[in-house]
Amino acid sequence: MKNTTVEQEKQRLLEELLSGLRQPQKMLPSKYFYDEIGSSLFEDICALREYYPTRTEIGILRDNINAITGRLGRRCLLIEYGSGASVKIRLLLDHLRNIAAYVPIDISADHLLNATEELRKEYPRVKIFPVPADYTQDFDLPEIDAPFNRRVVFFPGSTIGNFMPDQARGFLRHIAEVVGTDGGLLIGVDRKKSLSVLEAAYNDSKGVTADFNLNMLVRLNNEYNADFDLDAFRHEAVYNGVYGRIEMHLISKREQLVQIGSEQISFHSGESILTEYSYKYHPEEFAAIAKPWFHVDTVWTDAHGWFSVQYLTVR
Repeated sequence: MKNTTVEQEKQRLLEELLSGLRQPQKMLPSKYFYDEIGSSLFEDICALREYYPTRTEIGILRDNINAITGRLGRRCLLIEYGSGASVKIRLLLDHLRNIAAYVPIDISADHLLNATEELRKEYPRVKIFPVPADYTQDFDLPEIDAPFNRRVVFFPGSTIGNFMPDQARGFLRHIAEVVGTDGGLLIGVDRKKSLSVLEAAYNDSKGVTADFNLNMLVRLNNEYNADFDLDAFRHEAVYNGVYGRIEMHLISKREQLVQIGSEQISFHSGESILTEYSYKYHPEEFAAIAKPWFHVDTVWTDAHGWFSVQYLTVR
């Protein structure tokens, strides 16, 4: 029965991939970036000079940590969506007093369990309940054997920008349901800024982002018996001003056929696969998206106004 379930899930995921590749604008879900190699490459991206979001967000958290943890309050049940290497959460765990428990959720199970092991060594008094799951799908929170005053979701990294606006509204509604009455959301939101800063962040000079993007094809080859030729695709990231978003593409360098599962996908020279988009928001734009379910309580930003960390409360 268990093996049948695993095979059914793999078939569902394959159909999701094929559905995206059948579209006029071929697409792959950005969640497929994050196998163990992809997660490690993303950590490398976060350390790059051109990639401002991570260091800017960390700077905002450090500069405002007392105010931020004060908003979260005592005996908070902290739930992190997309915990990754658990770097930013350490700033909160260092300053939160009497935290009830911490629940990291990440799609890469191996990465999550390794990070959890390290956190348990560093914070032996914090109860940690890791959940390996795709947080964009339904999942069950673990039973928490500790009293708590409120649930707060921590969603850093401007990952909300990877959702189309209508999808972001639905996702925020889901978070509001998870945290419930008196719940909160601490979220990183990237802001609109100059084109040169934006495009440099996603086209780094060392080519790490290109490796990260192409690794998605490696994963499809390994897990779904696809035969993508990595040398036949190149990485490109551009800012789409109409939609207010950065788009990451894999561009086919030539006419080609790619086998994935039992299906062949054709590409013409110059045709792209859209692998990720990252919406950038003015403060009032994001407040409007959140408004049906959340009130924007506090916004912290950096000196350049490039990025924001926001605390929202359930309406």
